Amino acid sequence: MKRRAWNVLVTGFEPFGGEDVNPSWEICRDLPEAIGATRIHVLQVPCEFRTAIEVVAGEIERLEPSIVLSLGQAGGRAAMSVERVAINIDDARIDDNAGIAPVDEPVASGGPAAYFATLPVKAMVAAMREADVPALVSNTAGTFVCNHLMYGVLHFLAASRREARAGFIHVPWLEAQALGRTAEPSMALATMVRGVEAALSAAIEHAVDLKIGGGEIA
Repeated sequence: MKRRAWNVLVTGFEPFGGEDVNPSWEICRDLPEAIGATRIHVLQVPCEFRTAIEVVAGEIERLEPSIVLSLGQAGGRAAMSVERVAINIDDARIDDNAGIAPVDEPVASGGPAAYFATLPVKAMVAAMREADVPALVSNTAGTFVCNHLMYGVLHFLAASRREARAGFIHVPWLEAQALGRTAEPSMALATMVRGVEAALSAAIEHAVDLKIGGGEIA
């Protein structure tokens, strides 16, 4: 029996690092309001340590979604990256939007070293590729606010004993962002929106991930 999700929360970040736009939020803005019987809710998240987790946790409490999928910008990546794991460390190379740059600090003091995504990452990548969207499973979400939020959401869900499944996708720069960045990869917004829709459909359909060798989705 397939597990069905009636409410899905998709989050995207505000611009950061001097950018005027963040593709993760632009994707959210272009997502449909529903996929089949599943309602899609979107939320813009501040690119700030701590505050990002608080904002998403508050929306989870309000909405009680079955799936939480967060998106974040990863300029320089050529494919949409479905993250497998978030680690319990903040180690920023630049300030967040509140001017904070933690170094070697835990996301959650006393929390586990890492959390694995509870969404079917391999099934999501397979569906994205089937939709002609470059995608792969990534084993590093970094140590900035993206990893911070992924870990924080999974920690909040575990601590509050909610059954919602959660994960994270890093997305490339938009084409306009890559202008002037010699040889840097980018992706069209429409392609990324199609990829997220495919990923969500797979997450809704698959309660258990596909058994695919790592070489096929890396």
